[in-house]
Amino acid sequence: MEQILSYFPDLTETQKTQFAALYDLYVDWNAKINVISRKDIENLYEHHVLHSLGLTKILRFKAGSRVMDIGTGGGFPGIPLAILFPEVTFHLVDSIGKKIKVGEAVAEAIGLKNITFRHCRGEEEKQLFDFVVSRAVMPLADLVKIVRKNIAKPQKNALPNGLICLKGGELQHEILPFKKSAISIDLSSYFSEEFFTTKKVVYVPL
Repeated sequence: MEQILSYFPDLTETQKTQFAALYDLYVDWNAKINVISRKDIENLYEHHVLHSLGLTKILRFKAGSRVMDIGTGGGFPGIPLAILFPEVTFHLVDSIGKKIKVGEAVAEAIGLKNITFRHCRGEEEKQLFDFVVSRAVMPLADLVKIVRKNIAKPQKNALPNGLICLKGGELQHEILPFKKSAISIDLSSYFSEEFFTTKKVVYVPL
């Protein structure tokens, strides 16, 4: 939790309480339904919460924006982003029902009002959003094919509507088809922890 506060010092008391509650909730749920590797649960704030918030290094969503998190698993990056941006609506989608169940339970427990969930494949979701976010779900080209239909036309943010992904490792090949328009940034430029050495945020306007 100290890590979150050191990088995001302007949180409200409500946001601090919500972030602080995540550890016990995920430990409890993870014992029943495995959404985070058992070995990794101790690193929840660094590897999952802070990593999710790395999306803000590309864009801070304006109030009234609508964002879909595709392949959310147990709620990442959607739940940390929904805490950080209470004036933005988040819709979390995953094809595995029990993972959606965990996300719903966590969101309800911390009182998140700006979040909805759906158990379905990304191809089945037809609603429109300003942005789609994801964390290492699938190769960029495959993801773009699925979510292009979900991107709304009207613009309200500092960047054109599109896809923002958290990725790791070597991305040159993945980004190649989008290199004229994509923006990729290294999270190691913002977060000093070793975990972020190979982590990137990639934005593709759609």
